Amino acid sequence: MLLPTITLSQNLESVQRDIQSIVKPVQGIFAVAFESLDGKAHLFLNEKMMFHAASTMKTPVMIEVFKQSREGRFSLDDSLVVRNEFKSIVDGSSFQLDLKDDSDDSMYKKLGAKASIRELLRQMITVSSNLATNLLMDLAEARNVTATMRSLGASDIEVLRGVEDGKAFEKGLNNRTTAFDLLLIMKAISAGKAVDTAASQEMLEILLKQKFNELIPSLLPADVRVAHKTGNITGVEHDSGIVLLPDGRRYVLVILSKELKDVEAGKKAIALISKRIFDFMMEAR
Repeated sequence: MLLPTITLSQNLESVQRDIQSIVKPVQGIFAVAFESLDGKAHLFLNEKMMFHAASTMKTPVMIEVFKQSREGRFSLDDSLVVRNEFKSIVDGSSFQLDLKDDSDDSMYKKLGAKASIRELLRQMITVSSNLATNLLMDLAEARNVTATMRSLGASDIEVLRGVEDGKAFEKGLNNRTTAFDLLLIMKAISAGKAVDTAASQEMLEILLKQKFNELIPSLLPADVRVAHKTGNITGVEHDSGIVLLPDGRRYVLVILSKELKDVEAGKKAIALISKRIFDFMMEAR
């Protein structure tokens, strides 16, 4: 007896049902954007819904810094003085970052000394240094970051400011994104179209060195590499990245969440969604 053929679209419908089952018991809102980079499969859930970007905004900042370097404004080997004083976008008043709210303390040990732009990029992405981020934001400027995202087709993402600008936060002036826009950005890096091929490859290598791996990579086999950037604030857990399979195939996966009542349950759901997408890709070989 011949078994009925299960089509790719039928498999994706099953994946979508499984994802809905994963998030249903979790108090919070989730968005998912998935696309295999051979163009054969994609899945979306709330992909155009706006979320606080948290530290996922650091990937657009990285792209803009590489872009300006390629334009000759500076070299990635140039150095900046490490300082902890920044200006609010609201009124230009000064503010400082609080070490206890930063995921990285190494840059604070360099206050008053110099660090190369390349080192700041690495710290911003791999350990999500807020201090490195604000130094690079002052260099690249938020409006330029957003403009470059528009040139990549990301029409909704907004990068307005650096990190911990309290006055801006109080006025609701926050960096925002959608899962779909982060998908476009990661696709551009994977395709060698974020600035140019060499810059995209260097950015991919930085993303592959990510130190926070408890979301998308958490339940995946050890031989699967993930080039990604996470983000979190109160009630928010995000991960966005390029998954590189051992057989050479790649896919982009972005999972955003907000209004989480139980953060650990939200993180577990993200890891389970990632594992379900991976299982689908293995079935689709």
